[in-house]
Amino acid sequence: MSYEPPRPAGRLLLTPQDKDAAARVRRLRGMGLGARAEPAFDAFADRLAEVTAVPYSMVNFIDENRQFFAGLHTPDGDGLRDGFGGGPGVVGRYMARDYGFCPHVVVRRKALVLEDVCDYPRFAGNPVVDEIGVRSYLGAPLIDHTGIVLGTVCAVDIEPRPWGRAGLETIKSMAAELVQQIELREGGGLPEG
Repeated sequence: MSYEPPRPAGRLLLTPQDKDAAARVRRLRGMGLGARAEPAFDAFADRLAEVTAVPYSMVNFIDENRQFFAGLHTPDGDGLRDGFGGGPGVVGRYMARDYGFCPHVVVRRKALVLEDVCDYPRFAGNPVVDEIGVRSYLGAPLIDHTGIVLGTVCAVDIEPRPWGRAGLETIKSMAAELVQQIELREGGGLPEG
């Protein structure tokens, strides 16, 4: 699979073309994922936020048009609502594919570490930088046993963060752990939600 970096379109940067979106949506629907928030995913996002010491973390499933945070941790739970918007610093359960960095992780099929998004012209113009105040991002893909990238797990900070190799290993490990939990659930090993 090839990856083409996004090209500037005025101030916004284009989200990379996602040729696997239709297959991902079929797989997510077949697994019953990506349509509703689940307490187990919120708990996972809470733990990820604690481990990485960030104000925001997500379990994110992505379809052709939007991102859905099935697991979401925000400061004091103030962003736990349906929708996106409502002012600076507000994160809801849904976000357009053009917002954020997770769609890039999905297409790249590998982790993305941005210690300071402003250091990367490709990412600095993303709407989440100004609208939410994102300055640092750490994300990894959720790749299941069929080879489909279901979505991502990510940790986000409003301050630059020196994630280093330890941060990269942490996010990759957390992603692998969640994929294992999802596959156990699919096989009947764990209860849903």
